[in-house]
Amino acid sequence: MMKITFLGTGTSTGNPEIGCTCEVCTSKDPRDWRLRASAFVEIDGKHLLIDCGPDFRLQMLTHSITRLDGVLVTHEHYDHVGGLDDLRPFCRDKGVDIYAEDNVAEAIITRMPYAFREFKYPGVPNLELIRISEQPFDAAGIKVIPIRILHGKLPILGYRIGNFAYLTDLKYISDDEIMKLRGLDVLVIDALRKGHHPSHEGLEEALQNIEKIRPKTAYLIHMSHRIGLHEFIEKELPANVHYAYDGLTITC
Repeated sequence: MMKITFLGTGTSTGNPEIGCTCEVCTSKDPRDWRLRASAFVEIDGKHLLIDCGPDFRLQMLTHSITRLDGVLVTHEHYDHVGGLDDLRPFCRDKGVDIYAEDNVAEAIITRMPYAFREFKYPGVPNLELIRISEQPFDAAGIKVIPIRILHGKLPILGYRIGNFAYLTDLKYISDDEIMKLRGLDVLVIDALRKGHHPSHEGLEEALQNIEKIRPKTAYLIHMSHRIGLHEFIEKELPANVHYAYDGLTITC
């Protein structure tokens, strides 16, 4: 059995957005307060993190997570890698394995050169960059299948682990990649807001892709404050589709 915890379900600005007084940003419902998107996967005694954004420290403290066996990085945008320096407490015994494509690995090195110098000063995070491609790979002994998607025009990766798949920042997915997602129990997929956006799926596009992929259950993530109040928008969805929220835990 696999356990998935949604550590963050918001877009790059988070919800509430700084300075905004809309009904979502001033909501008292905790389901409308969304940290930057990330998920924690527990399977076969292993702990895998998907993306490590700027809210990582708070997410770890909130959920009392004290061990990580690897980090799967979808792409190099700050809201998905901005917390990598905060991996330091997880590096005391050994380095933390970071699984990323070549271009993403190079972006991480450029932003954090101090972590990859031959002679490091004490206390820097010990990050072991493991470069991946579109081929399946093992992360701490767990088989992971990369899924090629487009974030606007930027090629990024989603991941399938067993009968669970996580697709964030999605705008386009090919039919060939959809075939890799057949037979899912749980699909997690991007739905920024209602209506069009140039680099993210809107709700309508997300629902169309869910129909193509045909998972048993789907959860929507990476929502902005423009999506609406959770209490009401949840009621508008098909029976097998749900808006995820921070702290939601599911099993499959």
